[in-house]
Amino acid sequence: MPAKYYEIRWHSRAGQGAKSASQLLAEAVLDSGKYAQAFPEYGAERSGAPMRAFNRISDQRITVHSSVENPNVVVVIDDTLLSPGIVEGLGEKGVLIVNTTHPVDYIRKKTGFNGKICTVRATDIALEEIKRGIPNTVMLGTIAKVTGLITLEAAEQKVRGMFEKKLSAEMLQANIRALKRGYEEVSCSG
Repeated sequence: MPAKYYEIRWHSRAGQGAKSASQLLAEAVLDSGKYAQAFPEYGAERSGAPMRAFNRISDQRITVHSSVENPNVVVVIDDTLLSPGIVEGLGEKGVLIVNTTHPVDYIRKKTGFNGKICTVRATDIALEEIKRGIPNTVMLGTIAKVTGLITLEAAEQKVRGMFEKKLSAEMLQANIRALKRGYEEVSCSG
């Protein structure tokens, strides 16, 4: 019997933390006893260039090693990337998660997607909490809430593990607050 995969495709600009967020998600999924992949795909490798990252999650060993073409979820970290191409392969039962302050109608108009859309002000939250416009921890909290693939506690444990030795205790707590706000402040429609 072929393996069933849950797939996520992330769209962002280099430097916004999509690679790190997809990696943290995969590690938290692995800790829960499932199989997971996380990998980026870059065009021109420079800060601000459009890039994609991918997650593939399964209860069985993953044997596919290619880009995600038909995701269950598309995550858009930079809303200037919104276009019909962003939702390519995303079925009507899929979920589109966007870091934006724009209303859902704006997102539908830009993408043509009629399924479930979830929005969160991730960059604003990151600026408020960590004083930097890198929304990856906020988006990780949002993914935890919307998909249920990981718990908020598992996400927090991964953020602590990644940043504990790199950041001051104050900055670590700011990232944890940002993570929790992403979980609490996401709103979905459709």
